[in-house]
Amino acid sequence: MIKSVIALLTIVILVPALAKAQEKGIDSQTQTIKETNTTKGNEVRRTFTWDGKTVVRNRLPNPYTLISRRDVLVEMVVSILEENKMILDESASRLNEGIVVTQPVVFSKGAIITQTELNRYAIVPNTDQVWTRGRYTLTVEVQSIDGIKNNVYVTARIEGRSESGIFSEWSNLDSSGVAEEEFLSKLVTMMGKDLDAEGRRP
Repeated sequence: MIKSVIALLTIVILVPALAKAQEKGIDSQTQTIKETNTTKGNEVRRTFTWDGKTVVRNRLPNPYTLISRRDVLVEMVVSILEENKMILDESASRLNEGIVVTQPVVFSKGAIITQTELNRYAIVPNTDQVWTRGRYTLTVEVQSIDGIKNNVYVTARIEGRSESGIFSEWSNLDSSGVAEEEFLSKLVTMMGKDLDAEGRRP
């Protein structure tokens, strides 16, 4: 009789414990799968727009072909820069030739934020450098194809400032293409194009 009671008590105690452990295991596994999928999605398909929204899609072609007069497109480019408080480099720009250049735009400050943001905007070498600032300069070229078609080509010069304790310096970094994509997305949207249907890479 006593043995039966002990056996019953053991079952009552162990069953809930096993169920809880199993539930935790499932939650942990599910979370791991979600994190893996999210990471993979960020590495391959994540792009950004200047209105603060995140859009997951293939990147736009660069250059991107738009139907409009070149002078109208140049005015639109300048307008977008002004709207986003980006200063035009008047000495480097040649608006009558369709070339628009900005002054450097600082997009991050501080070691922690800069490391993350630089990895988004640039291909950062694996070094022991401590990055404290990031900035980029945009060059937008509107190249005429015919009277109504133009190719808009965007390039970004990415720079990171590193600190060594004694001095600091700006270094050129290869662009990841995010800065170019951000501007092109904004321009194409302003021109009334549907980013989910127009001009996507296969």
